[in-house]
Amino acid sequence: MRHVRPLLPILLLTLQSCSQGPAPPAKGTPPFYWQAAQESFAAGDPVRTISHLDQLTKSDNEFSARAKPWRMVALWGVLKGHLDIAEKFDYGAKQNKSNPMPFRKQVNDSRSAAGNLAMQLAEAWKGYQSSIGSEILLDFSLPPGSAGPVAALNRASSGILLAAGEIETAKQQAMQRAVLLAAAQSVGAGDDVPKARNLLQAPPAKVTPEVFLGAMSRALYDSAKVFDSNGVDRPDVMQMLCTESSAALDKTLDSKEKKEMQTKLQDCLKKGKAMKKRT
Repeated sequence: MRHVRPLLPILLLTLQSCSQGPAPPAKGTPPFYWQAAQESFAAGDPVRTISHLDQLTKSDNEFSARAKPWRMVALWGVLKGHLDIAEKFDYGAKQNKSNPMPFRKQVNDSRSAAGNLAMQLAEAWKGYQSSIGSEILLDFSLPPGSAGPVAALNRASSGILLAAGEIETAKQQAMQRAVLLAAAQSVGAGDDVPKARNLLQAPPAKVTPEVFLGAMSRALYDSAKVFDSNGVDRPDVMQMLCTESSAALDKTLDSKEKKEMQTKLQDCLKKGKAMKKRT
């Protein structure tokens, strides 16, 4: 026993170090931001996720190649969420003629945010195209949220004025829904969330360039809509984004969805020309 007692402190220290596990990544390092992005995405906070991914795409590191497509998907989703919010509150302003200003504020705020996100997405896409190889790795799990319409936003679209807390909850749900659908479309699942969940259950998901180009074409088209005459009213930016969207779409496989997108993009370009003539 007299030989065992001196060994007890060493044994206890060994057990304690084993129970603690590996040390977390140092703050400010690429592993730290990658882990933070994963945690934020899983928690349904795409805005914070984008902030963490921003740090990873500023320089070349072991995570930057995977962070870039993920960031574009997240940007697209948040942008789509703002477009949905703006659309619903715009309808609400038209319905509530006696008090449209609170609705208009939400419309203006969301359109302004969407415009900023659209330019970030366009810049990210411009820098990413040349690095597309034989496959794209989408290294994230399907985020939380429901693909169904946000009930509170539907009430707002009918002219019902929501309480401040209810507006914030509805906006959060709209963001989560839009990011969920953007993630599903990025892996070629369309709006089929169960299919997307299966494809992303063990990330990274390997996606063909044609699938991802199709998703980015839709993302750029959604970005273009921000700048039409009902929104920010910038026909030059609208046409540029539609042109980029069309170029991405040209590299995808022929399908019914491709033909439908080609028609939308032709209409988008015509509308941009008409807006220029008007000014």
